[in-house]
Amino acid sequence: MRKIFNFIVLFNLILIIHGCVPSKPTEDVEILPSERLISKLEANRRRIQSFEGSGTIHIQSNKYNNSASFDVILMKPDSIYLTIMGPFGIELAQALVTNKNFIFYDALQNTAYEGESTDEVLKDIFKIDLPFNDLLDAFIGSVNLTPKLYKQPTSYSVDYDKYVITYRDSLTDISTQYKVDIRELGITNYEITNKDGQVALEGKYSQFGLLENVAVPYHIEVMNKKENQVVTIDYKSMKANKQNIFIDFKVPQDATVIQW
Repeated sequence: MRKIFNFIVLFNLILIIHGCVPSKPTEDVEILPSERLISKLEANRRRIQSFEGSGTIHIQSNKYNNSASFDVILMKPDSIYLTIMGPFGIELAQALVTNKNFIFYDALQNTAYEGESTDEVLKDIFKIDLPFNDLLDAFIGSVNLTPKLYKQPTSYSVDYDKYVITYRDSLTDISTQYKVDIRELGITNYEITNKDGQVALEGKYSQFGLLENVAVPYHIEVMNKKENQVVTIDYKSMKANKQNIFIDFKVPQDATVIQW
């Protein structure tokens, strides 16, 4: 099954973070307390209910070094639809993942795989241990901060043009740090540190554009230290909250269908 999902693996770890957007004058910027910052970031995340994007992705690891073109449609709260293309726009695979079920269609083999979207399946497909709702956010570089709305950060400071906010889980001893552009309130850096003080996951967002007045990155770079893996995503186009958006995905009638 893991080999079957090699195409979708390219989309792993899309939680992450560095860049800049058109800047407001410095004198117009209000320095926010931590609770207001988190509230504004969470409000921005919820503002985008649907998303369409097209671009290219490159993944480099010990096992392979590949690039592919892709289209993605997200519909909150329940759908992720991916189309992956090879050279000359040849379709390689399609996948529709909802919070209940998944369908993966291998166009080259004319074979479809169907089953329930369990945590294990999501981890196999995307190579990241995230609940379904967090995966939806990850494709547009946002982070669900709902659990932190009423939680005081471990540390909070302003470093030049960035807010730096850190949360440490006292049970797991895992720390998560966010850096946020002061002017446009886009998360620019994201880092997870394990209990041994080692960075397990880090990334950067850059080349931000504004969708629905929300800073969304066109360029994403993610580094998985444990797997020695680097994922780079470059969006060429993005749309948000388009009306009458729908997903039209049907497995060909002559395809082999395997229940997983």
